[in-house]
Amino acid sequence: MKLAEQIVKQLQDAGVRRIYGIVGDSLNPIVDAVRKTGGSKHGGIDWVHVRHEETAAFAASADAQLTGELAVCAGSCGPGNLHLINGLYDANRSGAPVLAIASHIPSAQIGQDYFQETHPDRIFTECSVYSELISTPGQSPRVIHGAIKHALGLRGVAVVTLPGDIADESAVGEPRAYQPVRPGQIVPDTDTIRALADAINEAEKVAIFAGIGVKGAHDKVIELAELIGAPVGHSLRGKDFIQYDNPYDVGMTGLLGYGAAADGIEGADLLLMLGTDFPYDQFLPEVRTAQVDARPEVLGRRTEVDLPIHGEVRPTLQALLPLVQRKANRKFLERTMKKHDKLMNKAVGAYTKNVETKKPIHPEFAASILDGVAAPDAIFTADTGMCNVWTARYINPLGTRRLIGSFLHGSMANALPQAIGAQLAYPDRQVVSVCGDGGLSMLLGDMLTVKAYDLPITVALFNNSTLGMVKLEMLVDKLPDFGVDVPETDYAAIAQAMGWHAVRVTDPRQLEGAMADALAFDGPSLVDIVTNPHALSIPPKISSDQVFGFATAISKIVLNGGAGEAVSMARSNIRNIPRG
Repeated sequence: MKLAEQIVKQLQDAGVRRIYGIVGDSLNPIVDAVRKTGGSKHGGIDWVHVRHEETAAFAASADAQLTGELAVCAGSCGPGNLHLINGLYDANRSGAPVLAIASHIPSAQIGQDYFQETHPDRIFTECSVYSELISTPGQSPRVIHGAIKHALGLRGVAVVTLPGDIADESAVGEPRAYQPVRPGQIVPDTDTIRALADAINEAEKVAIFAGIGVKGAHDKVIELAELIGAPVGHSLRGKDFIQYDNPYDVGMTGLLGYGAAADGIEGADLLLMLGTDFPYDQFLPEVRTAQVDARPEVLGRRTEVDLPIHGEVRPTLQALLPLVQRKANRKFLERTMKKHDKLMNKAVGAYTKNVETKKPIHPEFAASILDGVAAPDAIFTADTGMCNVWTARYINPLGTRRLIGSFLHGSMANALPQAIGAQLAYPDRQVVSVCGDGGLSMLLGDMLTVKAYDLPITVALFNNSTLGMVKLEMLVDKLPDFGVDVPETDYAAIAQAMGWHAVRVTDPRQLEGAMADALAFDGPSLVDIVTNPHALSIPPKISSDQVFGFATAISKIVLNGGAGEAVSMARSNIRNIPRG
């Protein structure tokens, strides 16, 4: 047995079913070892040939995030594995258990400035929880075992650097058998639970802010909210796990936010942060705060925390609930819910009403139509930027859907590659890639990957010929937008040339039918939705600085001869500005 075959056997024993990558000379021993497994149809591993290694890393990340299982990507020496780095940063920040094989130049040439020489064992250190170089066949079994354990145990990226000549040598020894770790729970001690209960019982107004750490704790969070009359806001990554079947939901805070979450958490006497490491401290209030998280390193990282509690959310709440007293005064909850209803119907809902004939198509309207026609268990992947906004605000999770994106790393071009990983992991579920024209064009070549495997992915392309989020950032920073617009492009025609089912929609009345047809198509499909480039995200909580920045930038546009554009933008966004 060659070392490459031993490595692939270790991965197979750990449950790996796919390796995403591009072949290359230094990677050939690994690829040939994958071939010999016979593929998934014969109980082996599939080699998923993508067009760009960045796509491989994003696809593996999506696969791992959705399944919770180890996913693998690979890149050949030098430029090949360097292309993995952006997707691996995203995977590591997202807590996705991914193992990356970074093949290397011949071992005798390392350190000699050889052709394509880089040092992957150094380069990938910052975006991984484990990064090691295999220098001998005897060392390999324990390195691979350690990489698997670190990726799964720490929920992050493990990188194995493997010189091609070493991979082609004979294997030495027998790897230890893979044993999955039996799950446990992190529960605070009795005194800590009592301190949290006392803080809740003493507070008059309590608000809950939930993140991805409430996964599996939905019912306990709702039970606590009902008991103490607490509005429940959430982060974008927490949306899937807390928004559905939640009578106390008040939306999401932050620039992408909607609803009364910002008002709710700022008006509280006590803020309960449950399973969230929400990074934008400017949106977190300076109030008494208790934070519960399974990762002790994030406690108090974003805001001043009075009660930092190391524990998983579900068992912590299970121990807490019997000690919490029911609050008779529901005025804070009622006031916040009323505010939320007003914002949802007069701001977030504004663009989805009476716009069925308006051109260009309002992106909010398109997102609401997509929400209505997509399957109840659909998986959505969303590009960074305005696509994050529209999916966050208009796609309902239902408790059965999933929405993922580059929510922590914020990379462009993530949605299509993530859809590839999602569809291969769940071939029987509907996968919808919500792309911006900027993101799709960046890794456009991997539309060929989708066609090569005839994956039934539907791309909902929000095509506004501009980088909308960057435009908004410029306006808020008191700058006229510059360098964000691109020539209008017919992506439906490009998709058709690649063998996709594709249609370009400019009339909103045709949108629902076009989306339904695309979702029903048995193969790759794309709906090129020509949307309003002036539709910008207006957060539910607007500071005076933001208003001043926006107003200043608009005045500069008018003074520079862009009065028509300024009027058009005002008409597009005026109904989205919260009042009262």
